[in-house]
Amino acid sequence: MKSLKRKVCVYTSGRMDYGILHGLMQEISESGGLQLQIVVSGMHLSAEFGKTVDEIIADGFKPDETVEILLSGSTPISVCKSMGIAMIGYGEAIRRLQPDIVVVLGDRFENFCMAAAAHVLRVPIAHIHGGEITEGAIDEAFRHCITKMAHLHFASCEVYRRRIIQLGESPDLVFNVGALGVENIRRTFLMNPEQLAKSLRFSLNEPYFLVTFHPATLELSGTGEQFGALLSALDAFPEYRVILTKSNADSDGILINRMIDEFVEKHHERAASFSSLGMNRYLSAMEYTDAVIGNSSSGILEAPSFRVPTVNIGHRQEGRVQAESVINCSPERNAIVKSIQMAISHDFKKAIREMINPYEKKDTAKNIKKIIMKSELNSILKKTFFDIPLNHSLSNFQVRTEQ
Repeated sequence: MKSLKRKVCVYTSGRMDYGILHGLMQEISESGGLQLQIVVSGMHLSAEFGKTVDEIIADGFKPDETVEILLSGSTPISVCKSMGIAMIGYGEAIRRLQPDIVVVLGDRFENFCMAAAAHVLRVPIAHIHGGEITEGAIDEAFRHCITKMAHLHFASCEVYRRRIIQLGESPDLVFNVGALGVENIRRTFLMNPEQLAKSLRFSLNEPYFLVTFHPATLELSGTGEQFGALLSALDAFPEYRVILTKSNADSDGILINRMIDEFVEKHHERAASFSSLGMNRYLSAMEYTDAVIGNSSSGILEAPSFRVPTVNIGHRQEGRVQAESVINCSPERNAIVKSIQMAISHDFKKAIREMINPYEKKDTAKNIKKIIMKSELNSILKKTFFDIPLNHSLSNFQVRTEQ
């Protein structure tokens, strides 16, 4: 007998989206009216990036499809070739699984390919983290393209919900639910410093920085130059230990990872690197660090909930809503040093002690699950471009969090 449960296919391409999606996957798997399907691809299947599919399995999730797409290298043409392979593999996976809806998060090229395959096969798409701007990354165009293919939209704050409507999406299908990654902080039992140090096999008896840096794909100065400036700035703080997480499979990601290896080899007494910390260790490391440094979205989204300062370097995250704990600086050594000095100062830490994270809302995963469960999907593909009258303010559209 055919199952009456609605089949929800969650796609994950690497540690960056799996850690965020984890709570939603739990909600779906525990729901009586939904059947969780999981498509695992991209960096999850690569030993070079930590083979993090093992983390998914260790968490008790069984991938329904694993799709290999990554080619050796991190140049723009290798990314193009990987995208072609991805379209073939994802189309076949969707055809076999026959989901009722596909869940895609964010803006990466892999996620765009999954959304495009679902769109061609006329499977509705739920998009998480649409409407955001990351002016320093090529991924921003992918994000907005996914929005135009998607049917249900889950924005992380109100300004992004309004931008999705501005892109022509019906207000009735756009919801401000907050950020899943922020909610994971409240849902996860985090390690204490002793447990974290034991798990990392890295002493945390001295203060430390948590560093994550990804290629700045649209910036004028080169990735190596920018990351070199960051590593040089860290030398100005020899009393601090450094935890570095390695880069994603973007153009120049391999270059960053090689520079990390060289830095750790030179500073092995106070630095350690990891292909993937996993959600629990990463959030635990964030809770006790003196500052999050780099250009990762986690410094913008999650770090403010810990009241931990973020030194955000360059333009990769430019355009995002930011909390008071974020210090922006140019990708130059002196600017980075000054920003780190500000971040670790007593006055700055005191100033952000009571701040509110603009991405934090209650029951984010539960509300997404409820909306997916309740929404009419049979006729959802018959959509039109929602036009906003030129004299009409977006503020007239009521804030929506759930149906």
